[in-house]
Amino acid sequence: MNFEGKDKSHYVQDTFNSIAGKYDLMNTLMSLGMDNSWRRRTVKKVGAKQGMNMLDVCCGTGKMTLTLAAAVSPAGQVTGLDFSEEMLSIAGKSISASPYKERIVLMQGDAMSLPFDENCFDGATVGWGLRNLPDLRQGIKEMIRIVKPGSMIVSLDMGKPTLPIYKQLYWLYFEKIIPFLGRMHGGKQKEYAYLYHSACEFESQEQLADIFAECGLENCGYINLLGGVVAIVYGKKE
Repeated sequence: MNFEGKDKSHYVQDTFNSIAGKYDLMNTLMSLGMDNSWRRRTVKKVGAKQGMNMLDVCCGTGKMTLTLAAAVSPAGQVTGLDFSEEMLSIAGKSISASPYKERIVLMQGDAMSLPFDENCFDGATVGWGLRNLPDLRQGIKEMIRIVKPGSMIVSLDMGKPTLPIYKQLYWLYFEKIIPFLGRMHGGKQKEYAYLYHSACEFESQEQLADIFAECGLENCGYINLLGGVVAIVYGKKE
């Protein structure tokens, strides 16, 4: 993938700063309106419960963070971390208007080097974030480091559908329609083309589950959503 002379981390940061204002709308269009239900399934899989202290890595506009906060309230805590200032700005506005604002802390940070001590969270989620990391395994190992033994790490991201015809139609939709919609909603065709290319190059759900295990997680697996277009991949820290 061409990062226009930048390293991947800076390219991704600039891209998400650029599309932050339209990101939630486009995410809803890309997911055919099912993204909120997928987040709820992710939060259920990570085992978020009242009183827990959870981390949402690559939190973006804060939708997963808010879903986690609803699960851990009234006494728990959720930290949302992202390196895009614009995405965090939108997250802050949404969270300030929510009933869970006292349960959430937002911070800018790098998923490659999480600014937390070892074994301090009861679980960690990452939504549509792992494929944007410059070093996938390092990002996973950082999440393992900061969660407590027995805690879950759960990723929600694009998958690789395998059903003939359906698979071809999906990739055609993602390659042609999504960048077109990005152009129509703010002239961001190039930025949304990046989302397509990053999804193409990202590991399949089977491969990602294997990488989770390779990094030291146990009981790893995945749940296909929408025929494998999206997948929840999970593992437990020993």
